[in-house]
Amino acid sequence: MKTAQAEIEFKDTREIEQDSIIALYKANYWSSSEKPDLLYKGLMNSDSLISAWDGDKLVGLGNAISDGFLVVYYPHLLVLPDYQRQGIGSGIIQRLTTRYAGFHQQILIADSNALYFYKKCGFQRAGKTEPMWIYLGSDR
Repeated sequence: MKTAQAEIEFKDTREIEQDSIIALYKANYWSSSEKPDLLYKGLMNSDSLISAWDGDKLVGLGNAISDGFLVVYYPHLLVLPDYQRQGIGSGIIQRLTTRYAGFHQQILIADSNALYFYKKCGFQRAGKTEPMWIYLGSDR
């Protein structure tokens, strides 16, 4: 396990090998890794894509989908398990939220295990709303 966050480099790049992305998603048990080509295309076509690197190893990734003016949605934020709780996820989300500062809505859906993390990052429950979806994944 790495402990020196100073070694982590954040990048705003699309030059990421598909295999590295799939390994990150599999390590976090995300079912989208079962659709590697679609996952890769989706990430590469995101409005923003921020990645975290330990040398040449992809250790974290987050993306944003936006209308470019009013609303931004953050669908994915993942960090390799051995690199979690070292500020990498916070570094990614901070870079994304800074990019979209001033937007009327910055939205995400948080798994119950991630609620505390996102609250620390400034997010709060959206009134009395409930998340809803049509979901084809296997991880519920």
